[in-house]
Amino acid sequence: MNNPLRFVPSSSGQVEWIRDQKHEWLVRDGLTGEGDLAMVRVTMESGQSHETHSHPRMEEILYVLSGRCIQSVGNKEQELGPGDTVHIPMGMTHATHNPFPEPLVFLAVLTPAVFDGNETVDGMG
Repeated sequence: MNNPLRFVPSSSGQVEWIRDQKHEWLVRDGLTGEGDLAMVRVTMESGQSHETHSHPRMEEILYVLSGRCIQSVGNKEQELGPGDTVHIPMGMTHATHNPFPEPLVFLAVLTPAVFDGNETVDGMG
């Protein structure tokens, strides 16, 4: 990338729709240049989920901006709300469910920022 962004206005994020959920990439190769971190703001409507999956080569942090969710990591589950954070070690299964009436908005920070198509394994794998 010739001119990577150092300041990323909200309107400059790269929007992807994954599982009918809005993913706004705010830090990512192709936007901010190559690096070891990626960050995405995800909006999950009431009733939506990120079913059980893992990232074999990525560590992840989720930070809830608004709304609530039921978050599982490994065999543990907990309700999260605004200001709550969860750390997901590399390769650990996790899932996010929004059974609540309000939308859930959270940031996901991933490292290393690997994007070659093999970042996510669905199911218990």
